[in-house]
Amino acid sequence: MVERADFLIIGAGIAGASVAYELSAEASVIVLEMEEQPGFHATGRSAAFFTELYGNAVMRGLTSASRAFFEAPPTDLFEGPLLSPRGMLYVAREDQREALDTLYDQVRESGFVEQRDGAFAHAQAPLLAPDYAALCLWESSAREIDAAALLSGYIKGARRRGARFVLNAKAETLHRDGVWRVKAGGQTYEAKVVVNAAGAWAETIGCMAGAAPITLTPKRRTVCMLPKPEGIAEIEGAVVIDIDEEFYFKPDAGQILISPADETPTPPCDAYPEDIDIAIAVDRFERATGISVRRTGRSWAGLRTFAPDKTIVIGFDTVRAGFFWLGGQGGYGIQTAPAVARSAAAVALGRALPDDVERFGVTLEAMSPARFSALRRDCA
Repeated sequence: MVERADFLIIGAGIAGASVAYELSAEASVIVLEMEEQPGFHATGRSAAFFTELYGNAVMRGLTSASRAFFEAPPTDLFEGPLLSPRGMLYVAREDQREALDTLYDQVRESGFVEQRDGAFAHAQAPLLAPDYAALCLWESSAREIDAAALLSGYIKGARRRGARFVLNAKAETLHRDGVWRVKAGGQTYEAKVVVNAAGAWAETIGCMAGAAPITLTPKRRTVCMLPKPEGIAEIEGAVVIDIDEEFYFKPDAGQILISPADETPTPPCDAYPEDIDIAIAVDRFERATGISVRRTGRSWAGLRTFAPDKTIVIGFDTVRAGFFWLGGQGGYGIQTAPAVARSAAAVALGRALPDDVERFGVTLEAMSPARFSALRRDCA
């Protein structure tokens, strides 16, 4: 028996779940997920910050266009707030002043960021060594995101609208003959449009479909927890990110979450942390704080997938009709999900980008897969 829908979405992470919610308002949707649970890889391992300073201009615009949703999420989908207060510091040593000045020049007109000195940075993040930062950018409106609640809310909403989520359904073949036929988990599915929201596996799915190359690259990001250091009564303060993104850390339930902010290219897989990356994270944390780390706690790794220009890819393929790209979210997938989902659904339905998204300077041309038309791919 063949199961049919208007849209067949491959991947039930935050990209697939959120666009399923938007599309299912007026179309039939089936979501195929190869794992036993949605969001197993990138979504479930995200540190989940909301910061309008992070990424290039397009990604910052999509983040800003998502703020209204996060601040007032639909009450029928989310039982509580999705954001919790947590200011963010982008810190620079004396030798990093130029990098901080460059970012500040790009965002100073936004009104949500201040440039302050190192003493201010230490006051907002007492774990920092008093003499480490020469200056900083302070984003008081930055927040932490409840990524699990966001994903589950989108899935619940999509299901209420009639979308089906099929787990343990890895796409095995994709073929188009008037409509798309996808074999997954021993079942055949047909749809007018396939939405490729497969995260780290998006380029693999593109190869299977015979789509034009994008060269989406999965990159490993490592995170480690540190127990509360001796002599510190309470762990508190802002998220701290190095201006060159060489590390970040933040208080987390009485412990400290640290990362070397690594971006190691790797084949799509169930990522695991490498000892060297944990050691690098610890070293950079010690140099920034002056705190000696005696032992580490739980660690994990996830894959963040980037296009060559680090801008998300949204739009129909240039050579395969009905094949829709929704990939390359990089490290911005959670914080941009509301605007990305509405944008992707609009384009997939043949409409223009939402007005509020365009007001933040986001254009379809900047996200279109057509910008990679000169690339070549080896699918071997």
